[in-house]
Amino acid sequence: MKKYAVRNLRLCTKDCLCLYVCPTGATDTENSIIDTDKCIGCGTCSEACPSGAISMVPFEYPPQQKKAERVTAAIERLAKNKADEEREALEIAGKTESATLKKIMKALARSSRLVAEDLMRECGYMLPQSSNSLSLVREFINERPTAAFPVKEAEEILYRIKPNDKVTEEGHYRCSVCFSEFDLGKDDEERCPMCHAEGDKLERI
Repeated sequence: MKKYAVRNLRLCTKDCLCLYVCPTGATDTENSIIDTDKCIGCGTCSEACPSGAISMVPFEYPPQQKKAERVTAAIERLAKNKADEEREALEIAGKTESATLKKIMKALARSSRLVAEDLMRECGYMLPQSSNSLSLVREFINERPTAAFPVKEAEEILYRIKPNDKVTEEGHYRCSVCFSEFDLGKDDEERCPMCHAEGDKLERI
């Protein structure tokens, strides 16, 4: 499997051994981000890094394992509840004049977000190349969760990242392009019968 090196700047201790061992100079950049165009995936920099700041990651991740709908539905409900808790805690923190209550509410908001993030990962929103993750980004673009949501950056993600999984399960689907709803069997062609959209444009419902 072809891989390339990435550097975690939080772990980097500036020992700079990677600069001396890299055969192509990919690790020596102005912004500290390893140049993937020069990286040949040899792993020498990762092995030499004393702080474990460099990892080798694949160019293409495998598709996520499918989870049962009843499982993902339950997890999504829990995640939504945690998101509501975070929002309410921040509202209380913004209105209260008590410094103690403000700290407690901010801590509650932070803990609710961390739990919600873990729940979403468990629900399968792990890899950016997965159709469910990209569909979620598209939903946020269409209906921004907050006024500060970075629509331009989200659109850039959809432009650059393509899904690595396909519709393979038999079931009922909705097309996110023309909003048609239709059934697909396991042997059916994986495209919308109305507008012919494919891949992550088909959402199982």
